[in-house]
Amino acid sequence: MAGPAAMAWSSRQQSERTARAMTGGDPDHAPELMRRYGCAGCHTIAGITGADGQVGPPLTGLRQRVYIGGVANNSADNLVQWIVSPRTFSPRTAMPATGITEAEARDVAAYLYSR
Repeated sequence: MAGPAAMAWSSRQQSERTARAMTGGDPDHAPELMRRYGCAGCHTIAGITGADGQVGPPLTGLRQRVYIGGVANNSADNLVQWIVSPRTFSPRTAMPATGITEAEARDVAAYLYSR
């Protein structure tokens, strides 16, 4: 019989497969991207060393939320567009446009949806 560790690993693998399918991104690329583009400085992000920012909300459990940034319905496409151009959704948001590409944002979205 599988133990708790094996079950957690299996659950994580299923979450990653689902996130990849939803976003078209690769969550394995995201940790480096989130450090490079400054996400880790403003947000607390599970699994990212040093990502303990308090400017924006924690990004754990994002897949279960109803809204992204408090203004957009939570869908993979909206999340990707929010990451690329948050002011398109909310002109007064504190989240900056970082210069991240759509392909990179898909990787970040895949990571966030898998956690």
